[in-house]
Amino acid sequence: MRLALSEISTINASFAEDVAAYAAAGFDAIGLWEFKLPADDEANRALLHEHRLAVANCVPTVPAITQLAIPGMEGPSDVEERVESICASVRRFAAYEPECVLCLTGPAGCRSAEQARAVTVSGLQRIAAAALEEGVRLGLEPIHPAEQEQTSWLNTVAAAVDLLDEAGLDGVGIMADTYNQWEDADAAAWFQRNAAQVFGLHVAGPPGDDVAGRTLPGESGQRERELVSALRVGGWDGSLDVEIFSTPDGFWALPVEEAARRAYAAVRALL
Repeated sequence: MRLALSEISTINASFAEDVAAYAAAGFDAIGLWEFKLPADDEANRALLHEHRLAVANCVPTVPAITQLAIPGMEGPSDVEERVESICASVRRFAAYEPECVLCLTGPAGCRSAEQARAVTVSGLQRIAAAALEEGVRLGLEPIHPAEQEQTSWLNTVAAAVDLLDEAGLDGVGIMADTYNQWEDADAAAWFQRNAAQVFGLHVAGPPGDDVAGRTLPGESGQRERELVSALRVGGWDGSLDVEIFSTPDGFWALPVEEAARRAYAAVRALL
C-alpha cells in the first residue's frame, strides 16, 4: 500500500517544490491537481521519475459537471464546456499513469433533483467514454453533506453506486474520502464488501475543536482507521492519499517541507 500526499494540501508551493518535499518526507506517490501542473508534461513526468514518485489521484482543473460554488474554483457555468474540460483533463492525465482521475457531480444549483441527476448521468457517460479510450480509471466522488450546496448533491457511497448503475457505467469506480464518509454509516461495510470498486482514496479527518479545515489522520478521531481497515480487509491495496483543505493560517501556512513531514507521520500511523 502506497502513501501519497495530494497537492491541495500544500496549496502555496509549486509543483516542483511539492515533488521534492513529498519525496524527501518518504511518500511513494503524489496526488496531482491540474492547476499546479506546468505546461510541459514531459518535463513534469521526468521530475516525478527522478524523485521516484508514482501518481495517485488526479483532480482536473474543472473537477465537477455543474458549476461549483467555491470561491476561486467556480469555473465556467456552461455544462457542455465543463464536460469537455474534464474529458481533456482525463486525456492529459493519462500520460501520468494515475491510480485514478476523480470527478464530482457539482451542486444542483437552480436545477430540480431530477434535472441535476439527468445532467450528471449524461456528463458522466461522456467522461467515462474518454477515460475508457485513454485507459484511465475514473472515480466518482460523493461529498460530505455539509458541502451539498457548494460541491456536490451526491453525498453517500450508496447514492454514488445507484447513480453509476443508472448510467450503466460498470467501469467507473468510487473515489472515496475518509472525510466525506466520516458520517456515512454504511460506508465501512460497503468498502469491505466492494473494495475492488474503490478506485481511489483521500484521507483526512474533520475539523477539530480548535482547528478549521480538515485535519490530519488521527487528529480528530479514529474514523479514518476504521475506513482504511475495512478496505484492507476487503483486499484493497491502493494509495492512502492525504488531502487537507485548510485555511491561510492553518495547515496551509506551513512550509511545504514541514507539511509533508507531518502528513507522512500521520498517515504512516494508520498502517
